[in-house]
Amino acid sequence: MRMLTGGVSPSFEFVPLSVVSFGSTVIAEGCDAATSVSWIHAWTVANGIITQVREYSNTSLTVTRIGNVVAGRRSAEIAPSHCPSVWESQFSGRSGKSVPGLVLAI
Repeated sequence: MRMLTGGVSPSFEFVPLSVVSFGSTVIAEGCDAATSVSWIHAWTVANGIITQVREYSNTSLTVTRIGNVVAGRRSAEIAPSHCPSVWESQFSGRSGKSVPGLVLAI
């Protein structure tokens, strides 16, 4: 956090590899210039305002959708055996390192 706010020397450079959005979720994935650190930033936007931010480093992330959205409204009905993957991180697999995996359910 200190690095992001300028409290530390800016020797670390974020190099974005992809930015995707679906619904109100935006995800950016990248690495440092030396490709030794991978990062994923996920944020939620409501009415043009960022309402949630999540940050992951050296982690493989899979985003899945739970529940149904019909005509822009979320239904409480959840299909018990099917949670489709809507996005999977790419860089962590290319780095050649073993990293933990997480599932972000939206």
